Amino acid sequence: MSDVKMLINGKLVEGDHKLKVVNPATEEVFSVVARASKDQAAEAVAAAKAAFPGWAATPIEKRQAIVTAIADVIHKNADELARLLTAEQGKPLTEAAGEAAWSEGYMRHYATLSLETKVIQDDENARVEMRRTPLGVVAGIVAWNFPLLLAVWKIGPALVAGNTIVLKPAPTTPVATMRFGELIKDVVPPGVINIIADENDLGPYLTSHPDVAKVSFTGSGDTGKRIMKSSADTLKRLTLELGGNDVAIVLDDVDVKKVAPKIFDAAFFNCGQVCMAAKRIYVHDKVYDAMADELTKIAGEAVVDDGTKQGTRLGPLQNKAQFEKVKGF
Repeated sequence: MSDVKMLINGKLVEGDHKLKVVNPATEEVFSVVARASKDQAAEAVAAAKAAFPGWAATPIEKRQAIVTAIADVIHKNADELARLLTAEQGKPLTEAAGEAAWSEGYMRHYATLSLETKVIQDDENARVEMRRTPLGVVAGIVAWNFPLLLAVWKIGPALVAGNTIVLKPAPTTPVATMRFGELIKDVVPPGVINIIADENDLGPYLTSHPDVAKVSFTGSGDTGKRIMKSSADTLKRLTLELGGNDVAIVLDDVDVKKVAPKIFDAAFFNCGQVCMAAKRIYVHDKVYDAMADELTKIAGEAVVDDGTKQGTRLGPLQNKAQFEKVKGF
């Protein structure tokens, strides 16, 4: 039996396959979760499609109330979710607790959003309105750096807008998200939220599926290109949050002692596994040496260890592939 199950059509479902999840700090399997077959992915899409008309017709006030109830579930179970995030993703427990808190906060924010009609033109010639209407089934594909937060970013707006969703977490970090699915099972009408796990084999099926109206993806640029191609035949709406190459610029009037810790955090928060992390730093020649010395000092004092241990500032990189990639820089 799996440690956590998938959520399909309001039911907790064992997978046709199993997926072993490794704790990156220990390099040992810490959880075995349900993994979907293509048939089960089809069931999830079908459930979301069947639930869509009723959910879209649900008054927005009720949809907002359900999103608020999801936030309440996250709040009530924040400690458990944070521990799972640290175990599967590697981040220090304090950062994992922060991710759980952000997830709750974003859900509460989404519950305040409304779909207002905007009048573009209203005169003797014409009245033109812009209305925001539900699209249908959303496929949400989530990266491994902020598993729960990224899931919430996809679920919240979709639900408030009247869409249903099939969410697929990253295969190296599915546990907290699937546990979240177990916790909200009785909060959301069947089929409105479906959460499945895979081994990076079901993404193309979801992004090309004719019953999926929109794809929201967070991940690499290369994968984003493939998703754009696979979605083209059915002209799906796309939201692609891809990797960046962000820069920090340090001018000559800075207080190095104050700025260096901020630059370090901008580069190494979540062990540097952030799309908008500072990956390049341009420093004015006047303060270059002082900034380099201060950053070196901060790096030397940073504790790199298991995220569950007190005082750990940097946990491990999330998976072996990323570790090998970073070694090649």
